Amino acid sequence: MEHYFNDNPYLNINPAPPPPLSPPPLLLPQVGDDGRDKDRERLPLPQWIHAETAEFLAIRLELDCRFMATKRNKPLWEEMSNMLRCKGFFRTAEQCKSKWKNLVTRFKGCEAMQQEANKQFPFHEEMRRIFSKRMERVLSSDGNKEGNEEEEEEEEKMDERSKRKGGVAKKKKRKELEEEVAVTLEEFVRRQAEREAWWVEAAEAREAERRVKEEEWRSAMAALSEERVAMERRWREREEERRSREEVRAERRHALIMSLLNKLANEEA
Repeated sequence: MEHYFNDNPYLNINPAPPPPLSPPPLLLPQVGDDGRDKDRERLPLPQWIHAETAEFLAIRLELDCRFMATKRNKPLWEEMSNMLRCKGFFRTAEQCKSKWKNLVTRFKGCEAMQQEANKQFPFHEEMRRIFSKRMERVLSSDGNKEGNEEEEEEEEKMDERSKRKGGVAKKKKRKELEEEVAVTLEEFVRRQAEREAWWVEAAEAREAERRVKEEEWRSAMAALSEERVAMERRWREREEERRSREEVRAERRHALIMSLLNKLANEEA
């Protein structure tokens, strides 16, 4: 029976469901230190919509007095970008500045044309309100402040001058650095040549000293050899003299003994 149930083809007619697929990983946007979405800023941004432009002009109207009071308005464009971001519109400071210039150009063109042309520019009333309040502030301050466009142009000119000065300063600094590197290399080469010359002189001095010591050693060894030969010769001479004296003494002793023996022999006879 057990074998029958194991071989039954209808036991696995309803197989187990496959395991659920894991969801794809959630890609979080890369946010910088200043809270900006870096991925959003890298993508090409769409055209300005009507609500976004209206919100932009409302913020510009709110900050227009501050734009007129300072020449360095780059932080104000950054503030406008942050305020638009809080409203859900992601625009950089450079894009806000470019948009403002385009709106001013269109507004001036519509002002120069007939009344029907004003209807083609949907933000004509907002721009007229901004410039009207600006003229009121200018008239109240006796016309001492310049227009925002002139300030922006002046700021751009100052930025260009600073960049030009920075480029000249960088070129001058690079030239000074190259000259310093060249002087350092020349000093290094000079010191290296002096060190090599000193090493050659020291090697030649050591070689000359070695040769002198070798000559002295050879002379001392030659003198020792000659002295040893002379001592051996004197020893041989003394040895020959001693042997000759021993031989004479032996001959005399033998002659004396023979004479004594002959004398004793004669007496006994």
